[in-house]
Amino acid sequence: MSLSTKTISEIMSPQVHSIGDEQPLAEAEHRMHTYQIRHLPVLRGGHLVGIVSDRDLAMVESLPGVDPKEVTVREAMTAEPYAVPPGASLKAVLREMAEHKYGTVVVVEGDRPVGIVTTTDALRLCVDLLDGAQ
Repeated sequence: MSLSTKTISEIMSPQVHSIGDEQPLAEAEHRMHTYQIRHLPVLRGGHLVGIVSDRDLAMVESLPGVDPKEVTVREAMTAEPYAVPPGASLKAVLREMAEHKYGTVVVVEGDRPVGIVTTTDALRLCVDLLDGAQ
């Protein structure tokens, strides 16, 4: 199979750690630290409603008077994250990520996350391609 016909599912991380939108920021931080990740899809009733990153948490928590045990993930998340189905073209998705400077894409079936791709995954793909070109 040529690289131009690959789908996003071929590089996605299928283990998606997520968080509910009513959870406190402290719980999001805990999950990111525990799983050594920087992005969490945000769910409401099992459906994707946003994404929260370690940068989002740091920014909100830097505001005066913010208690990470009291402020919810909904208040820090980015609503309407970039999401695509597993069969989406890898080339098209990576182009969209680069063009809009998206740090992550959530791979969904319907509106339920089944995978995630970050810029780190895209860089690993580049390294693999460069290794194969030698």
